[in-house]
Amino acid sequence: MDALLPLGPAPRPDSDQDLAARLRAAFVALGGEQVQGLDGAKILPVLDGTDIASLDVDLTGVAVGMPAGKEAPHLHWHPQIIDREAGTVRTLRIEAHPLAAVDLPVDVTAEVSDVRFSWVTADDDMVGVELIEPTDDAPVSGHARVAVSREGLAGTVQGLLAVALHGNGIQLTDFDLRIDQTGPRDARLEIDASIKKGMFLSAKITATASASVDEHMVLTVGDVQLHSGNPIVGAMLGAMRGRVEEVAGRRVDLTDALPPGVRLDDVALEVGEQVVLTARLA
Repeated sequence: MDALLPLGPAPRPDSDQDLAARLRAAFVALGGEQVQGLDGAKILPVLDGTDIASLDVDLTGVAVGMPAGKEAPHLHWHPQIIDREAGTVRTLRIEAHPLAAVDLPVDVTAEVSDVRFSWVTADDDMVGVELIEPTDDAPVSGHARVAVSREGLAGTVQGLLAVALHGNGIQLTDFDLRIDQTGPRDARLEIDASIKKGMFLSAKITATASASVDEHMVLTVGDVQLHSGNPIVGAMLGAMRGRVEEVAGRRVDLTDALPPGVRLDDVALEVGEQVVLTARLA
């Protein structure tokens, strides 16, 4: 059983309108308190027998907050399956222009083909869909584009950092984030921050890092450094050097990190007023 999404009482939906309403209700319950606005999402399925010829999901206006640590009710549905019918979503399109992720507007366009699933009927007289992971023999293909404003990204990072420091009694008094593109799949990041703790401790901190993806889709993280001119803060950062060195030089094969049947063919990065990441699945 890969992943179950309940769709209400049997029988399974046999019209586009019924399926859309059931999917929307399931997504709202699955999102819980962390995701707002799903009740207004545009969901347009086109049924073709046991297949879904196309499924368009528009998440414009949806807001995703920080994890609340609560499990959504739907995740507790673990029934005994008494019947399965195979199906395929031939084309799945997901768009958001934009959605908000922790207050950061994110523009999303994604399309995936040949997503396999099963219609299931359970012993509690409920129906649902069971998503089936792709395999090398039954792969998926598609592409995705995610874009955020550079200014908005900096503001979100600043806000998250301020909250994290505040929990330790530290005030973030200044912040600057710079992202520079150094190649088609390469970027360098630099953060300058000023912090204050109590009446007597204040310091400036600089953090730098770089990341690159080669033609074999291997991500390398390098040049990770932390520095402060304040000797006390510098000593605290020095205690973190071991963890920093673990990150520096780390290589991740993005293709191997994906499940079978999902093969990353290419990624691209564009840094301007917006930071745009695109990916293509073979």
